[in-house]
Amino acid sequence: MAVTRLNAQPEILSPRSKRAADLASDQNLDFLSHLLDDYFRVPGTPIRFGLDGIVGFIPGIGDVMGGVASCIIIVAAWLRGVSYVTITRMVVNVGIETLVGSVPVLGNLFDIGWKANRRNYALLTQSLGRPKVEKKKSWLFLAAICLVLAALVAIPTLLLGWLLFHTMGAFSHR
Repeated sequence: MAVTRLNAQPEILSPRSKRAADLASDQNLDFLSHLLDDYFRVPGTPIRFGLDGIVGFIPGIGDVMGGVASCIIIVAAWLRGVSYVTITRMVVNVGIETLVGSVPVLGNLFDIGWKANRRNYALLTQSLGRPKVEKKKSWLFLAAICLVLAALVAIPTLLLGWLLFHTMGAFSHR
């Protein structure tokens, strides 16, 4: 017979490494995400940007450098015991930022608005505080990404099929 406690406390996962508690402290990761995404402000506007937005202007390697710097928060989340689905969501955030950010100029503007590092830091802190809620939200986010990717494959394929069908039909009537 199992005994049930009325005031049961949620299970808190311990960090995967004791050193992670110091190196990947909330204060350090918050500062890093702030430095990468919104440390500077355009005077007279609410627009903020960070080093990630600046290095993105370096052709060829800028977005890669920003993506590598963004991985520090993801590794820290893994070391602190964040669920794998949330870590996957964090990787997708950085992937979106790096991929879209590689488009000259417009990608850098997207980079400044997307703020993957601030998003990932928020995911990290929320996941540690409410692991079940964040895990569910991460699954929903990843499902939406999968649907978008499937549409990005299906729509051009269907349009190409339609075009080929009508082109072949036009040639067969001659």
